[in-house]
Amino acid sequence: MLDVENKLLADNLATKVSRLKSLAFEIDKEAEDQNSYLDGMDSNFLSTTGLLTGSVKRFSTMVRSGRDNRKILCYVSIGLVLVFFILYYLVSRTQT
Repeated sequence: MLDVENKLLADNLATKVSRLKSLAFEIDKEAEDQNSYLDGMDSNFLSTTGLLTGSVKRFSTMVRSGRDNRKILCYVSIGLVLVFFILYYLVSRTQT
């Protein structure tokens, strides 16, 4: 009788261990997927930082230049703001 009970408990323990093992493998796979996703985000942020740095340098150069460039800069800035608000309006309109 004790032998049967021990075998039953050993089978239950083996089932639980195999379930824990599969969970550990799933956690490991998920961690690897998340790490690769974060690495991709890191490279995207670095490229965006480089792009923004270049844009800020060009913007600063344009601001420091003559009066004609300042007018163009104002027109472009106003145009970009207007385009942003128009796109925002259209997107919010299509979602409702």
